[in-house]
Amino acid sequence: MATMRAAVLTAPHRFDLREVAVPEVGPDDALIRVQRTGICGTDIHMFNGHYAADRLPLVPGHEFTGTVAATGERVKHIKPGTTCVADINIGCGQCYWCRRNEILNCPSMTQVGIGREGAFAEYVCVPARLVIPAPDDVPGEVLALTEPVSCVVRAARKAQPSFGQSVVILGAGPIGNLHVQMMRLCGAAPIIVADLSEDRCRLALEAGADAAVADPAQLKAEVLKRTGGRGADLVIESVGSPRLYALAFELIRKGGHVAFFGLTGPNDTVPVDILRTILEENSLKGSVAGMGEDMHDALTLLSHGRFRTEAFTRATFPLDDIQRAFETLAERPRDLKTQIILN
Repeated sequence: MATMRAAVLTAPHRFDLREVAVPEVGPDDALIRVQRTGICGTDIHMFNGHYAADRLPLVPGHEFTGTVAATGERVKHIKPGTTCVADINIGCGQCYWCRRNEILNCPSMTQVGIGREGAFAEYVCVPARLVIPAPDDVPGEVLALTEPVSCVVRAARKAQPSFGQSVVILGAGPIGNLHVQMMRLCGAAPIIVADLSEDRCRLALEAGADAAVADPAQLKAEVLKRTGGRGADLVIESVGSPRLYALAFELIRKGGHVAFFGLTGPNDTVPVDILRTILEENSLKGSVAGMGEDMHDALTLLSHGRFRTEAFTRATFPLDDIQRAFETLAERPRDLKTQIILN
Protein backbone atom coordinates (compact mmCIF):
# COMPACT_ATOMS: atom_id res chain seq x y z
CA MET A 1 0.00 0.00 0.00
CA ALA A 2 1.39 3.38 -1.03
CA THR A 3 1.58 5.93 1.77
CA MET A 4 2.05 9.69 2.08
CA ARG A 5 2.62 12.29 4.77
CA ALA A 6 -0.43 14.25 5.91
CA ALA A 7 -1.22 16.80 8.60
CA VAL A 8 -4.30 15.56 10.43
CA LEU A 9 -6.20 18.04 12.58
CA THR A 10 -7.19 15.70 15.40
CA ALA A 11 -8.64 18.32 17.76
CA PRO A 12 -8.68 22.10 18.02
CA HIS A 13 -5.10 23.45 18.15
CA ARG A 14 -3.65 20.01 17.45
CA PHE A 15 -2.08 18.76 14.20
CA ASP A 16 -0.61 15.25 14.03
CA LEU A 17 1.79 14.44 11.21
CA ARG A 18 0.95 10.95 10.05
CA GLU A 19 1.89 8.45 7.41
CA VAL A 20 -1.42 7.56 5.79
CA ALA A 21 -2.59 5.73 2.70
CA VAL A 22 -2.51 7.62 -0.58
CA PRO A 23 -6.16 8.26 -1.54
CA GLU A 24 -7.75 5.63 -3.75
CA VAL A 25 -8.51 6.94 -7.24
CA GLY A 26 -12.02 6.20 -8.46
CA PRO A 27 -12.89 5.83 -12.15
CA ASP A 28 -13.88 9.53 -12.44
CA ASP A 29 -11.23 10.94 -10.11
CA ALA A 30 -7.85 12.60 -10.38
CA LEU A 31 -5.02 12.22 -7.88
CA ILE A 32 -3.05 15.45 -7.48
CA ARG A 33 0.49 15.62 -6.15
CA VAL A 34 0.25 18.76 -4.05
CA GLN A 35 2.93 21.41 -4.41
CA ARG A 36 1.64 24.20 -2.17
CA THR A 37 -1.40 24.77 0.01
CA GLY A 38 -2.36 28.13 1.49
CA ILE A 39 -3.77 28.59 4.99
CA CYS A 40 -7.28 30.02 4.69
CA GLY A 41 -9.39 31.81 7.27
CA THR A 42 -11.66 28.75 7.30
CA ASP A 43 -8.65 26.59 8.22
CA ILE A 44 -7.90 28.99 11.08
CA HIS A 45 -11.50 28.74 12.32
CA MET A 46 -11.19 24.94 12.23
CA PHE A 47 -7.84 25.05 14.03
CA ASN A 48 -9.34 27.25 16.76
CA GLY A 49 -12.36 24.97 17.17
CA HIS A 50 -14.88 27.51 15.89
CA TYR A 51 -15.94 25.59 12.80
CA ALA A 52 -16.44 21.97 11.73
CA ALA A 53 -15.20 20.54 15.02
CA ASP A 54 -17.64 17.65 14.55
CA ARG A 55 -15.73 16.60 11.40
CA LEU A 56 -12.40 15.96 13.12
CA PRO A 57 -10.07 14.18 12.68
CA LEU A 58 -9.60 15.62 9.19
CA VAL A 59 -6.86 16.70 6.81
CA PRO A 60 -7.75 20.35 6.08
CA GLY A 61 -6.40 22.49 3.24
CA HIS A 62 -8.21 23.64 0.11
CA GLU A 63 -6.12 26.46 -1.46
CA PHE A 64 -3.76 24.27 -3.41
CA THR A 65 -1.90 23.67 -6.62
CA GLY A 66 0.04 20.68 -7.89
CA THR A 67 0.34 18.25 -10.76
CA VAL A 68 -1.91 15.41 -11.82
CA ALA A 69 -0.34 12.16 -10.61
CA ALA A 70 -2.95 9.67 -11.81
CA THR A 71 -6.48 9.54 -13.21
CA GLY A 72 -9.33 7.06 -13.17
CA GLU A 73 -10.06 4.88 -16.18
CA ARG A 74 -12.98 7.02 -17.37
CA VAL A 75 -11.00 10.27 -17.31
CA LYS A 76 -9.90 11.38 -20.78
CA HIS A 77 -9.59 15.18 -20.66
CA ILE A 78 -6.54 15.52 -18.39
CA LYS A 79 -3.26 13.63 -18.29
CA PRO A 80 -0.70 12.85 -15.57
CA GLY A 81 1.93 15.58 -15.32
CA THR A 82 -0.54 18.42 -15.92
CA THR A 83 -0.05 21.45 -13.68
CA CYS A 84 -3.40 22.25 -12.13
CA VAL A 85 -5.66 23.77 -9.53
CA ALA A 86 -9.07 22.44 -8.57
CA ASP A 87 -12.54 23.62 -7.67
CA ILE A 88 -13.11 22.37 -4.13
CA ASN A 89 -16.92 22.46 -4.19
CA ILE A 90 -18.36 19.06 -4.99
CA GLY A 91 -22.07 18.98 -5.81
CA CYS A 92 -24.20 16.34 -7.45
CA GLY A 93 -23.97 18.16 -10.79
CA GLN A 94 -27.64 17.52 -11.60
CA CYS A 95 -29.84 19.44 -9.18
CA TYR A 96 -31.40 22.89 -9.61
CA TRP A 97 -28.60 24.62 -7.68
CA CYS A 98 -25.74 22.85 -9.45
CA ARG A 99 -27.21 23.80 -12.82
CA ARG A 100 -27.23 27.44 -11.71
CA ASN A 101 -23.63 27.34 -10.40
CA GLU A 102 -24.94 27.66 -6.84
CA ILE A 103 -23.20 24.48 -5.79
CA LEU A 104 -22.97 25.40 -2.12
CA ASN A 105 -26.75 25.04 -1.95
CA CYS A 106 -26.70 21.52 -3.42
CA PRO A 107 -28.23 19.13 -0.85
CA SER A 108 -25.30 16.73 -1.27
CA MET A 109 -22.52 19.33 -1.48
CA THR A 110 -19.19 18.72 0.22
CA GLN A 111 -15.86 20.57 0.06
CA VAL A 112 -12.26 19.41 -0.16
CA GLY A 113 -10.46 20.06 3.11
CA ILE A 114 -13.67 20.92 4.96
CA GLY A 115 -16.08 18.04 4.45
CA ARG A 116 -13.54 15.53 3.08
CA GLU A 117 -9.78 15.02 3.21
CA GLY A 118 -7.86 18.02 1.94
CA ALA A 119 -4.50 19.23 0.72
CA PHE A 120 -2.28 19.55 3.78
CA ALA A 121 -0.97 16.26 2.47
CA GLU A 122 1.34 15.10 -0.28
CA TYR A 123 -1.61 13.95 -2.40
CA VAL A 124 -5.27 14.86 -2.64
CA CYS A 125 -8.00 13.19 -4.68
CA VAL A 126 -10.81 15.15 -6.34
CA PRO A 127 -13.39 14.49 -9.05
CA ALA A 128 -11.53 14.94 -12.32
CA ARG A 129 -14.25 17.22 -13.71
CA LEU A 130 -13.19 19.82 -11.12
CA VAL A 131 -9.52 19.83 -12.11
CA ILE A 132 -8.46 22.97 -13.98
CA PRO A 133 -5.23 22.83 -16.02
CA ALA A 134 -2.94 25.76 -15.25
CA PRO A 135 -0.16 27.43 -17.26
CA ASP A 136 3.27 25.98 -16.55
CA ASP A 137 4.88 29.43 -16.54
CA VAL A 138 2.88 30.74 -13.57
CA PRO A 139 4.68 30.14 -10.24
CA GLY A 140 3.10 27.64 -7.89
CA GLU A 141 2.84 30.19 -5.11
CA VAL A 142 0.62 32.28 -7.36
CA LEU A 143 -1.47 29.35 -8.58
CA ALA A 144 -2.22 28.42 -4.96
CA LEU A 145 -4.10 31.73 -4.69
CA THR A 146 -6.69 30.72 -7.28
CA GLU A 147 -9.29 29.55 -4.78
CA PRO A 148 -9.22 32.68 -2.56
CA VAL A 149 -9.24 34.93 -5.62
CA SER A 150 -12.26 33.00 -6.92
CA CYS A 151 -14.09 33.98 -3.72
CA VAL A 152 -13.72 37.71 -4.44
CA VAL A 153 -14.57 37.13 -8.10
CA ARG A 154 -17.87 35.61 -7.01
CA ALA A 155 -18.47 38.35 -4.44
CA ALA A 156 -18.03 40.95 -7.18
CA ARG A 157 -20.47 39.05 -9.40
CA LYS A 158 -23.03 39.10 -6.61
CA ALA A 159 -22.49 42.74 -5.60
CA GLN A 160 -22.24 44.00 -9.21
CA PRO A 161 -20.11 47.12 -8.61
CA SER A 162 -19.86 49.51 -11.52
CA PHE A 163 -17.44 52.19 -12.67
CA GLY A 164 -17.02 55.06 -10.24
CA GLN A 165 -19.02 53.45 -7.44
CA SER A 166 -17.74 54.00 -3.91
CA VAL A 167 -16.85 50.92 -1.88
CA VAL A 168 -16.01 50.43 1.78
CA ILE A 169 -14.27 47.19 2.76
CA LEU A 170 -14.41 46.30 6.44
CA GLY A 171 -11.29 44.27 7.18
CA ALA A 172 -7.91 44.42 5.45
CA GLY A 173 -6.77 40.87 6.08
CA PRO A 174 -6.02 38.47 3.23
CA ILE A 175 -9.52 38.39 1.78
CA GLY A 176 -10.09 42.09 2.44
CA ASN A 177 -6.92 42.90 0.49
CA LEU A 178 -8.14 40.74 -2.40
CA HIS A 179 -11.50 42.55 -2.28
CA VAL A 180 -9.59 45.83 -2.65
CA GLN A 181 -7.83 44.55 -5.74
CA MET A 182 -11.01 43.07 -7.20
CA MET A 183 -12.94 46.31 -6.70
CA ARG A 184 -10.14 48.23 -8.37
CA LEU A 185 -10.36 45.91 -11.37
CA CYS A 186 -14.10 46.59 -11.48
CA GLY A 187 -13.49 50.35 -11.65
CA ALA A 188 -14.78 51.21 -8.18
CA ALA A 189 -13.76 54.58 -6.74
CA PRO A 190 -13.10 55.59 -4.09
CA ILE A 191 -12.16 52.40 -2.25
CA ILE A 192 -12.02 52.88 1.51
CA VAL A 193 -10.68 50.19 3.83
CA ALA A 194 -11.02 49.89 7.60
CA ASP A 195 -8.86 47.68 9.79
CA LEU A 196 -7.41 47.98 13.29
CA SER A 197 -3.97 46.91 12.01
CA GLU A 198 -1.78 49.74 10.74
CA ASP A 199 0.32 47.19 8.85
CA ARG A 200 -2.66 45.82 6.97
CA CYS A 201 -3.97 49.31 6.27
CA ARG A 202 -0.63 50.09 4.61
CA LEU A 203 -0.84 46.89 2.57
CA ALA A 204 -4.36 47.83 1.48
CA LEU A 205 -3.08 51.19 0.25
CA GLU A 206 -0.30 49.44 -1.65
CA ALA A 207 -2.94 47.16 -3.19
CA GLY A 208 -4.94 50.11 -4.52
CA ALA A 209 -7.18 51.43 -1.76
CA ASP A 210 -7.74 55.17 -1.85
CA ALA A 211 -7.98 55.47 1.93
CA ALA A 212 -7.35 53.20 4.88
CA VAL A 213 -8.73 53.91 8.34
CA ALA A 214 -7.31 52.26 11.47
CA ASP A 215 -9.29 54.33 13.98
CA PRO A 216 -12.95 53.17 14.11
CA ALA A 217 -14.04 56.55 15.45
CA GLN A 218 -12.93 58.21 12.21
CA LEU A 219 -14.44 55.78 9.74
CA LYS A 220 -17.92 57.21 9.21
CA ALA A 221 -16.59 60.74 8.82
CA GLU A 222 -14.03 59.54 6.29
CA VAL A 223 -16.68 57.71 4.28
CA LEU A 224 -18.98 60.73 4.23
CA LYS A 225 -16.12 63.04 3.28
CA ARG A 226 -15.13 60.89 0.32
CA THR A 227 -18.68 60.26 -0.94
CA GLY A 228 -20.09 63.78 -0.96
CA GLY A 229 -21.89 63.18 2.32
CA ARG A 230 -24.06 60.38 0.86
CA GLY A 231 -22.42 57.23 2.18
CA ALA A 232 -20.96 54.35 0.20
CA ASP A 233 -22.61 52.68 -2.76
CA LEU A 234 -21.35 49.31 -1.49
CA VAL A 235 -19.97 48.03 1.81
CA ILE A 236 -18.26 44.63 1.96
CA GLU A 237 -17.93 42.98 5.38
CA SER A 238 -14.95 40.63 5.18
CA VAL A 239 -14.30 39.93 8.88
CA GLY A 240 -17.34 38.06 10.16
CA SER A 241 -18.32 40.39 13.01
CA PRO A 242 -22.00 41.08 13.78
CA ARG A 243 -20.94 44.51 15.04
CA LEU A 244 -19.30 45.30 11.70
CA TYR A 245 -22.31 44.03 9.78
CA ALA A 246 -24.47 46.47 11.76
CA LEU A 247 -21.95 49.22 11.02
CA ALA A 248 -22.10 48.41 7.30
CA PHE A 249 -25.74 49.44 7.17
CA GLU A 250 -24.80 52.78 8.73
CA LEU A 251 -22.19 53.43 6.06
CA ILE A 252 -24.25 52.85 2.90
CA ARG A 253 -26.05 55.62 1.05
CA LYS A 254 -29.75 55.58 0.29
CA GLY A 255 -30.15 52.85 -2.30
CA GLY A 256 -26.83 51.29 -1.24
CA HIS A 257 -25.84 47.68 -0.87
CA VAL A 258 -24.20 45.56 1.83
CA ALA A 259 -22.24 42.49 0.77
CA PHE A 260 -22.31 39.76 3.41
CA PHE A 261 -19.03 37.85 3.13
CA GLY A 262 -17.25 37.33 6.48
CA LEU A 263 -18.34 34.17 8.30
CA THR A 264 -19.94 34.69 11.71
CA GLY A 265 -21.03 32.19 14.32
CA PRO A 266 -24.03 30.00 13.41
CA ASN A 267 -26.43 31.86 15.70
CA ASP A 268 -25.23 35.42 15.15
CA THR A 269 -27.80 37.91 13.91
CA VAL A 270 -27.80 41.53 12.77
CA PRO A 271 -30.66 43.99 13.39
CA VAL A 272 -31.99 45.46 10.14
CA ASP A 273 -34.08 48.63 10.00
CA ILE A 274 -36.82 47.18 7.82
CA LEU A 275 -38.60 50.46 7.10
CA ARG A 276 -35.40 52.23 6.13
CA THR A 277 -34.38 49.31 3.91
CA ILE A 278 -37.73 49.48 2.11
CA LEU A 279 -37.99 53.24 1.78
CA GLU A 280 -34.36 53.70 0.69
CA GLU A 281 -34.40 50.61 -1.52
CA ASN A 282 -31.27 49.23 0.11
CA SER A 283 -30.20 45.64 -0.38
CA LEU A 284 -27.93 42.91 0.93
CA LYS A 285 -26.34 39.97 -0.87
CA GLY A 286 -24.48 37.01 0.53
CA SER A 287 -21.44 35.33 -0.99
CA VAL A 288 -19.01 32.86 0.50
CA ALA A 289 -16.92 30.90 -2.01
CA GLY A 290 -15.91 30.79 -5.63
CA MET A 291 -17.05 27.85 -7.72
CA GLY A 292 -17.37 26.78 -11.31
CA GLU A 293 -16.54 29.62 -13.68
CA ASP A 294 -15.34 31.78 -10.77
CA MET A 295 -12.31 29.48 -10.47
CA HIS A 296 -11.53 29.70 -14.18
CA ASP A 297 -11.81 33.49 -14.12
CA ALA A 298 -9.61 33.73 -11.03
CA LEU A 299 -6.94 31.61 -12.69
CA THR A 300 -7.07 33.82 -15.80
CA LEU A 301 -6.68 37.00 -13.74
CA LEU A 302 -3.75 35.58 -11.77
CA SER A 303 -2.09 34.21 -14.88
CA HIS A 304 -2.16 37.68 -16.43
CA GLY A 305 -0.81 39.46 -13.39
CA ARG A 306 -3.95 41.33 -12.42
CA PHE A 307 -3.36 40.83 -8.68
CA ARG A 308 -0.42 41.91 -6.55
CA THR A 309 0.64 38.74 -4.78
CA GLU A 310 3.90 39.55 -2.97
CA ALA A 311 2.35 39.80 0.49
CA PHE A 312 0.52 36.50 -0.08
CA THR A 313 3.48 34.36 -1.11
CA ARG A 314 6.53 35.23 0.98
CA ALA A 315 5.65 33.31 4.17
CA THR A 316 6.17 29.57 3.75
CA PHE A 317 6.56 26.58 6.05
CA PRO A 318 7.30 22.91 5.32
CA LEU A 319 4.60 20.42 6.19
CA ASP A 320 6.62 19.30 9.22
CA ASP A 321 6.19 22.78 10.73
CA ILE A 322 2.45 23.18 10.11
CA GLN A 323 1.67 23.39 13.83
CA ARG A 324 4.07 26.32 14.21
CA ALA A 325 2.73 27.91 11.02
CA PHE A 326 -0.75 28.08 12.53
CA GLU A 327 0.38 29.09 16.01
CA THR A 328 2.46 32.05 14.79
CA LEU A 329 0.07 33.54 12.20
CA ALA A 330 -0.71 36.56 14.38
CA GLU A 331 2.99 37.40 14.58
CA ARG A 332 3.18 38.08 10.83
CA PRO A 333 0.62 40.84 10.06
CA ARG A 334 2.51 41.94 6.94
CA ASP A 335 2.30 38.41 5.53
CA LEU A 336 -1.25 38.18 4.28
CA LYS A 337 -1.02 34.49 3.49
CA THR A 338 1.05 31.57 4.73
CA GLN A 339 1.62 28.64 2.39
CA ILE A 340 2.63 25.11 3.29
CA ILE A 341 5.15 23.52 0.92
CA LEU A 342 4.40 19.85 0.26
CA ASN A 343 6.57 18.73 -2.65
